Amino acid sequence: MKLGIIGLPQSGKTTVFNALTRGDRPVTMSGGRFEVHTAVVDVPDPRVDALSRMFKPKKTTYAKVTYADIAGLEGSASGNISGPLLNQLSQMDGFIHVVRCFEDESVPHVMGGTDPQRDIEAMEGEFLLNDLIAVERKLERLEEELRRNARPKDEINREKALFQRLMEILSEDRPLRGEPFTPEERKMLSGFGFLSIKDLLIVLNLGEGQQPPEVSPPCEACVIPLQGQLEMEIAQLAPEDAELFMAEYGIEEPSLNRMIRKSYELLQLQSFFTVGEDEVRAWTVRRGATAPEAAGVIHSDLQKGFIRAEVVPYDDLIALGSMAEARAKGKLRLEGKDYIVQDGDIMHVRFNV
Repeated sequence: MKLGIIGLPQSGKTTVFNALTRGDRPVTMSGGRFEVHTAVVDVPDPRVDALSRMFKPKKTTYAKVTYADIAGLEGSASGNISGPLLNQLSQMDGFIHVVRCFEDESVPHVMGGTDPQRDIEAMEGEFLLNDLIAVERKLERLEEELRRNARPKDEINREKALFQRLMEILSEDRPLRGEPFTPEERKMLSGFGFLSIKDLLIVLNLGEGQQPPEVSPPCEACVIPLQGQLEMEIAQLAPEDAELFMAEYGIEEPSLNRMIRKSYELLQLQSFFTVGEDEVRAWTVRRGATAPEAAGVIHSDLQKGFIRAEVVPYDDLIALGSMAEARAKGKLRLEGKDYIVQDGDIMHVRFNV
């Protein structure tokens, strides 16, 4: 899972990046330059901690999420996103749009004053225009293919109908992320890297003690308030100091945990686990994944030679205290190729290659 942190200059993108990754990157202005900084973060999960205590493995591995702090967007809706920047944006599974709500006279807003709703609409407008230009170019190429008989006409016309539909959606200033595309259509669109089709989490970056403003998010977007500067300071403290700091400010958990949970919800993801004396490990799959698809996340050979999956729900295993007891109580089940993996499943794959 790879999420791009975007926003207007001086919105606090790098501050949020530091809070999420416990980093200390300078938060100086990039001046609109294209820059990308990435970090891989463990997904905090108390279930992994509990399983590790139960099995006492040599190694404990959490699920991972990659955050990319992306500079270079200005919300100008010019349609001129540079090639390298567009390439990076297209590779993201979703976006975290940091929207400035805090006031700071020493750091002037690039648009002259703080207006979260305006900034949300400006960034969405930039994505919509970029996608609209890409769709127009694709339709022109399809017309050229029809003239040259480059491919079977019915194949070209199917694509043309889909892209004409995209043109209508985008021309009405609607993002693609809210549209009900079929799996076949999504596969057809996957190579184009459309920006407004990607999932979006809006972070309202507040000053200390500031109440979040009312905003109207774009279609299918989630909103979360965050005191970015305060959370970054907490992230950079030693664990014992961070606990005291959080208690003083009434913060129940660091932004890292909440942001990652929201990221999972945003991208329709869930975790399943493999356990044993060697390793307790969390794996990430999309919601609705089958047992063979989950096996393939572990190793392609497991999916290729999948026979059965031994499955026990996390809550049942914790309540019973051991795999042996779960088996004795009939809570460990054998599931086939059609089984839909549930969040928190502990799985052992039987396979033959």
